[in-house]
Amino acid sequence: QVQLVESGGGLVQAGGSLRLSCAASTRTFRRYTMGWFRQAPGKEREFVAAISWSDGSTSYLDSVKGRFTISRDNARNTVYLQMNSLKPEDTAVYYCAASYIGGGPSVSSGEYDYWGQGTQVTVSS
Repeated sequence: QVQLVESGGGLVQAGGSLRLSCAASTRTFRRYTMGWFRQAPGKEREFVAAISWSDGSTSYLDSVKGRFTISRDNARNTVYLQMNSLKPEDTAVYYCAASYIGGGPSVSSGEYDYWGQGTQVTVSS
């Protein structure tokens, strides 16, 4: 069982930045493809970004490309989501997810084995 703990959410004005972190409780973190998803009130959970375990390749939701950056530090068992130029439509609960030896940086929530509890991001206009 892998526990994922997100942090770094909060309230920020439009145009501002936040950095989310997700710490994983596993010694084999380097073998997990990691993803970020989000869910806004009244909407379904959607993919935001992912980074593969094998070559560090990444994928992004089109609307966050150029604004968000996913990265990982295998020595710290942590994945990050740097969010810049935030918009009110980025407001959501952000979830970290892990997929053991996943193929590539999958956009499908069904590919992920473990999920964090979520952290709230609110962007005011």
